[in-house]
Amino acid sequence: MADGRVERNTKQKELIHDALKASDEFISAQDLHRKLEDEGVKVGLATVYRQLNALAEAGEADTVRLEGQQLFRLCGDDGHHHHLVCTNCGKTVEIESPSETWLRGISTKYGFTIERHTLEVFGLCSDCQRQA
Repeated sequence: MADGRVERNTKQKELIHDALKASDEFISAQDLHRKLEDEGVKVGLATVYRQLNALAEAGEADTVRLEGQQLFRLCGDDGHHHHLVCTNCGKTVEIESPSETWLRGISTKYGFTIERHTLEVFGLCSDCQRQA
C-alpha cells in the first residue's frame, strides 16, 4: 500500500469478499454477516464492517446509503459508473454516467466546480411496481 501499511489477506477477508461477490445487489454489513453465519462462517460483525469499509476505501466496492443504512456491492467493471437501485427489493442496475456537458452546466448554473461526482438513482423496479 502507498502509505506503508501491509495489507494481509486473511481467510476472513477472503470469505467476506467472496460473499460480497456472490451478491448481485447492494447489501448491508448486517445482512452479509447474517448470510455468512447462516453458511457456518464464524466472523464478527465488526470484522465484516472493517473489511467492507476497507474494500470501499480501496475502490474495490461501491457503496450507497439507503434509508440511513450504508450498503456495499462489488462491481464487475473498473470504469466509473452509477446505479439504479430499487428501494423495495434492492435490485441494482449499473448505468452510464451523465454527460460531461450536463455536469459542467449544472455546476456552472449553481456556481460550483466539480472535484468528483456520484450518482445513484433510487426508485421501484418493474417487478416491485407490478406488485404495488
